[in-house]
Amino acid sequence: MRKQIFFVLAILIIIMSVMSCKPKTKEPPLIARDILFGNPDKASLQISPDGRYLGFLAPVNNVLNVWVAPVDAPEKAEPVTKDTRRGIRIYFWAYTNQHIIYLQDQGGDENWQVHAVNIVTKEDKNLTPFEEILGPDGKPITLPNGKPLRPQAQIQQVSHKFTDEILIGLNNRNPQFHDLYRLNILTGEMKLVQQNDSFLGFQTDDDYNIRFAAQMTPDGGLAYFSPDGRGGWKLFDKVPMEDMMTTSPIGFDKTGSVLYMIDSRGRNTAALISVDLKTGEKKVIFEDPRADVSSIMMHPTEKTVEAVAVEYLRTEWTALDESVKSDLDYLKTVTDGDLNVTSRTLNNKFWTVAYEVDDGPVRYYLYDRANKQARFMFTNRKDLEGLKLAKMHPLVIKSRDGLNLVSYLTLPYWRDPDNDGCPDKPLPMVLYVHGGPWARDSWGYDPVHQWLANRGYAVLSVNYRGSTGFGKDFINASNLEWAGKMHDDLIDAVNWAIENGIADKNKVAIMGGSYGGYATLVGLTFTPDVFACGVDIVGPSNLRTLLETIPPYWKPLMELWATRVGDPRTEEGRKLLEARSPLTYVDRIKKPLLIGQGANDPRVKQTESDQIVKAMQEKNIPVTYVLYSDEGHGFARPENRLSFYAVSELFLAKHLGGRAQEIGDDFKGSTIQVPQGAENIPGLVEALKK
Repeated sequence: MRKQIFFVLAILIIIMSVMSCKPKTKEPPLIARDILFGNPDKASLQISPDGRYLGFLAPVNNVLNVWVAPVDAPEKAEPVTKDTRRGIRIYFWAYTNQHIIYLQDQGGDENWQVHAVNIVTKEDKNLTPFEEILGPDGKPITLPNGKPLRPQAQIQQVSHKFTDEILIGLNNRNPQFHDLYRLNILTGEMKLVQQNDSFLGFQTDDDYNIRFAAQMTPDGGLAYFSPDGRGGWKLFDKVPMEDMMTTSPIGFDKTGSVLYMIDSRGRNTAALISVDLKTGEKKVIFEDPRADVSSIMMHPTEKTVEAVAVEYLRTEWTALDESVKSDLDYLKTVTDGDLNVTSRTLNNKFWTVAYEVDDGPVRYYLYDRANKQARFMFTNRKDLEGLKLAKMHPLVIKSRDGLNLVSYLTLPYWRDPDNDGCPDKPLPMVLYVHGGPWARDSWGYDPVHQWLANRGYAVLSVNYRGSTGFGKDFINASNLEWAGKMHDDLIDAVNWAIENGIADKNKVAIMGGSYGGYATLVGLTFTPDVFACGVDIVGPSNLRTLLETIPPYWKPLMELWATRVGDPRTEEGRKLLEARSPLTYVDRIKKPLLIGQGANDPRVKQTESDQIVKAMQEKNIPVTYVLYSDEGHGFARPENRLSFYAVSELFLAKHLGGRAQEIGDDFKGSTIQVPQGAENIPGLVEALKK
């Protein structure tokens, strides 16, 4: 009898152990990096205002350019721009219906110039061809590297009421402030509308009237002024510091007498409100207690608000106007994914729509409203269509002080075959930190998540305090908390992943760009025992030098930096900035570090990376430094992206043990330089010699 009992117990133990283990799935092949990080096949579909043409971005000789096709013959698309170096990323249709307007900079310096190209003749005009800004002495202002400081153009307003003209901002007179001009896209003629010597920016209407001007207040808030009719300005409204990042005007109704705003005053999450400019009456149009209003749909000519979106875990649209409710209801049935209307004809009869999923390419459709018919046009990356990709799991992690950290977890699908977000055993993990910090991570296809998951890593992205979209309280909780509670949130997320069997505590890397790069350096200096290694992309190492070298057109925003990061103008502020700077604690670094930097970065200067590399060299701390001569704040050229991720992949494989694809030809056409530490990464020295 006892033997029978033991036999039954043994069988039960075996059954339970089998049931508790997930079935093994064979490891898939490596996805080639060029599939993930190369140029899209086609992207950014937009229809012309008259509905006759489609525009989209696609490569020409591996450089993104604008293509145009008749709407009824998309197969006849032809490139209309001729960029040969950096690729075009920002474009839109002019209301002439015969011109594409696009912005381009030089080598990532973000000093944008406005171009207009005729889609028939292919004539390309640089409408703001200015190359230097003159100082009070009449001589060109130069940068520390001796190059002239180039002006930056901004698109202020484009109106269907003026088909040949647009409003632009241009700082070629004073590098800190953008004057407003009416710019004729046919002739290039510019007329000064408003000289600007004190304002952050302006709110204009479809008649190209200046309605409001914004200026920071000493306490970090905003003041809005309206023209007083005598050439001066009168105060219209004040926004306190705590609401400054979640409150702003967004447009006017057709009469110009009703102002639409995103506004968090008197509430936590930002609501869509209307303001009657004659009576001052305010009405709440839409709000959500979980998240800020993130997008609106407005009729192209009637200027009625038709729908709003909020993004908490995912993007959710709500129709406010019955005229589009049936459209949105239908579009939600067309295919899977979160939808976004990317453009509309002026008569509102046709829309272009994009659908984003987490495990495949973006799908673009042309939508005929009258017939309730969405016609598939293309996906942005055809090579992804046949691939099995990982799912992205939205989740909420609690911070140690009770905040909800909306996060996104991606796992290798063969380690999570039932797709419940829990792997069969703890995995090496990469904490992938977003930049900004006033931005956010979102659900959807992410090439970095897919790349890392395919190499065998768990990938976790966290909307730490300061991330946008979750209400003003969440943003304000980050004030003066760089390397403080903002970093605590990231550590709390790592601990959550370890406690829940997702991450191997000895194999967690931290990686990110901009603020994410800073967070990487903070991780290796403030919490040197948590991470196995780090990958810093264009991250600042010294907050004081960061704020002392910001672009001149950011200087009017100094009160924002002073109240939320630290004030470099006061002794107390300088002490705080130095205390929160990884460079101050460089001797604490004991885990491997890879740094990537663009030489032309206007936000985080090359010196931010140079100085921490130099400090590590002086203390004989190993570091690998990758530099690109033709990049800025991030790597736009696909050749450079491929080369950097090839280096990163070998670096992570060495220190976390994941899978890796050889470098192969991924340095071809890249301007990659490795001034320091090439010998630290297997195969890098040899690849650089090819």
